[in-house]
Amino acid sequence: MEYLVVLLLFVVFVQTRVMELRRSVVALMAQSVIVACACLLAGLNHGLIHALIPFALTLGVKVIFIPTAMLKLIKRITDEREIFSDINVNYSTLAAAAFLVFGYVLGNRFMLDPMAQDIFAATVMMIMTGLALMVMRKRAILQICGLITLENGIYLLGLIITEGLPLVVELGVFLDVLIAVVVLVILTNRMSLSFMTTDTTVMRKLKG
Repeated sequence: MEYLVVLLLFVVFVQTRVMELRRSVVALMAQSVIVACACLLAGLNHGLIHALIPFALTLGVKVIFIPTAMLKLIKRITDEREIFSDINVNYSTLAAAAFLVFGYVLGNRFMLDPMAQDIFAATVMMIMTGLALMVMRKRAILQICGLITLENGIYLLGLIITEGLPLVVELGVFLDVLIAVVVLVILTNRMSLSFMTTDTTVMRKLKG
């Protein structure tokens, strides 16, 4: 599990540095694969079925279905300037490092064992970094990546706190995320067709 935590931290840091839309989606896929493996390891303690179902759902929804829909949306963007974002990425990377330190400080206050503290710090970092990406990024697709990163962090946090979420709760979480992302992808596609951009700042023009 410690290797998965290290890989997860590395991928999240990469997400804060990548500004090209396709690479951001690929990084999100890698993150979701790691989360799926963590679900499998955590669920094996509660039975094979309880481990395989969340693993399969994570792969199907967050690794295949959602990224495929996002990549198809990116292919429809004809303006190359829309594919790349030109904001300074150093702030988001610095914020992610600060969130990781905060996670370790918070985990130390809860007097967790070293392994649990590492996982707890990683989940706190993912939650806060996902929220920061949603706020700091202007492209709607990058904001969707931040939303899924936030949800992955919350999901992993629930796994370590409850030592395996009930199957009904896991199914509900995946359904909520799937519906939310599908709606966001549809809205992003409509925004691209209407405004010829996925920059969410153009929505300010709709203010009365």
